[in-house]
Parts: sequence; structure tokens; C-alpha cells
Amino acid sequence: QVQLVESGGGLVQAGDSLRLRCAPSERTFSTFAMGWFRQAPGKDREFVGALTWSSLSEFYADFVKGRFTVGRDNADNTIFLQMNSLKVEDTGIYYCAARKFATGALGHLGGYDYWGQGTQVTVSS
Repeated sequence: QVQLVESGGGLVQAGDSLRLRCAPSERTFSTFAMGWFRQAPGKDREFVGALTWSSLSEFYADFVKGRFTVGRDNADNTIFLQMNSLKVEDTGIYYCAARKFATGALGHLGGYDYWGQGTQVTVSS
């Protein structure tokens, strides 16, 4: 079973940028789509953005449009989440996930088959 490992989290100030990375354990890993989710303390896990693996179509939650970008690095078969203009409310644990099949909405976390362990992002004011 493939494992996903996130990295790149940390403590930044509001307005700063941060780039998260998600590395599959299998270098030749491919799937239908990869997504990023986040969970703030005391809140449910929520969709942030997703990328279809072959067509590289991007999808975002409304609250990150124009600030976050999901992309794939073909050199090492990883995906990233570039986060710009970070806000205090962006604080949370960020998870990457892989979805094998195309059925259902990309924003629905129940449709994802593999999850990483998460990386903490803290944005201070």
C-alpha cells in the first residue's frame, strides 16, 4: 500500500508564503487525483485543493482561490501546495491524499484512498 509523506510545514507570519510537499512512497506512483485537506483545532477536516494526475486540472476551495496553488513536480513525482499571503485562519494540520477513482466530487474527503500523516502549519499575526 502506498504511503504519502508531507513535509514543509512550519511557523510563519501572516502574509508569508510556505510550500508543502507530498511524496508517495512509490516513485512510479500514479492515481486519478491528489488532494490537500486541512484541519484546524476543534474543526472538521476541510478540502483545500486538488489536482488530477494526468490532465493536471486544478480545483480549489473558495477560501484559497488566488492564494494557493496545487502542482506536480515531475522530476520526483511529488505534488506541492504553494501557499501565499497566508492568514492566521490558515493555521492547521495539512494532509495530502490520493484518490484512485474519478467518481464523486474531488472536495469530498471520503473519496480518497490514501492519506499522509499531516504537517503542521501555524500562521502568527
